[in-house]
Amino acid sequence: MASELSNLFNAFDRGLISRRTLLQALGVAIAIKPAAAIAQGQCGGALKGTPECNTTPAKLPFEATGWKTVLLDHLSCQCADYAKEAAYYQALMNWKIRSDDGKQATLDIGDWGGLILRGGYVAPPPPANAPAPPAGAPARAPRNAAFDGMAWGIDKWDAKKIEAELKARGLSPVADHHGDYQSFLVKDPDGFNVWITNGNKNNRRRGAASGKTSAPAPFESTAWKTVFLDHISFEVSNYKETAAFYHALLGWKLSDDEGSQNSADIGDIGGIIIRRGNRAGQPAATVRRASMGHISFGIEGFEPDAVKAELTKRGLNAREDTGGRGDIHTAPYKSYHTTTPNGFDLQISNTITNG
Repeated sequence: MASELSNLFNAFDRGLISRRTLLQALGVAIAIKPAAAIAQGQCGGALKGTPECNTTPAKLPFEATGWKTVLLDHLSCQCADYAKEAAYYQALMNWKIRSDDGKQATLDIGDWGGLILRGGYVAPPPPANAPAPPAGAPARAPRNAAFDGMAWGIDKWDAKKIEAELKARGLSPVADHHGDYQSFLVKDPDGFNVWITNGNKNNRRRGAASGKTSAPAPFESTAWKTVFLDHISFEVSNYKETAAFYHALLGWKLSDDEGSQNSADIGDIGGIIIRRGNRAGQPAATVRRASMGHISFGIEGFEPDAVKAELTKRGLNAREDTGGRGDIHTAPYKSYHTTTPNGFDLQISNTITNG
């Protein structure tokens, strides 16, 4: 059962089956579990408190650093066509292009974060045991983009001390300094790229962003303002180990362990949901990997009908998501999922603070 579930979710993450197909298959594979529980985690309802859903957190992998994450320096994503992706984010989310050198583009997310889009992505072949979608099921756009790194600015920066602290914890930091911008690259338990930086508005984003990319604007620009990182859906080999790692390294405040996932506050910047792996009876991953299944950004002045109208007018899908909390007009959490040109799942929400 565990391997069947893993195959289903992996196929969905890679764009091989649609969400409807996923839910239909899950309804057959685990009929005892309601769809709402699946959306919010796999340990709700009758499974809550069972041995399969152990809620004991992992021990910290090393002594906590005491650092505080104060800035999303940037997220790093490789795409089949990075220029189209850059033009899309510029038009839909109003993210400004800071530079484009023909191989990658750097964008500003509002005035508080950044995104680096690189070319050259080649989608891996589908797994041999991936489930086939039912006849007549709507096809999901193939995923030709993969987020493969994230950089976080921390407080109390001292490059020599930071490097020494990382080495003392066995993390083998690699220096990546450019002028007064300094950072160290380390790997998380799945080998995901993590940069710890002194990045801030003064040394990372100097002056106005006035770059251009080679792809034309895909549609008329919106007037949206991105003001918050609602959450990253971070899918890993062992969510308990990964949650403990980021808590110890970057000071992310963990919520209660749900049994199949754990959420964390990334300072005052936003949130992350760390999912997958470590379920009782589930075989350990033969190859460790981590990926971002979707990312949700909060926009200013979110109004459900207006946001949906703007997406529809531009020919974009608008899949409603209230976290299983009812009608989007009355639910406290409101959001829509849509799809980027390279098939990534972008979520747009009304969450603008982490309070």
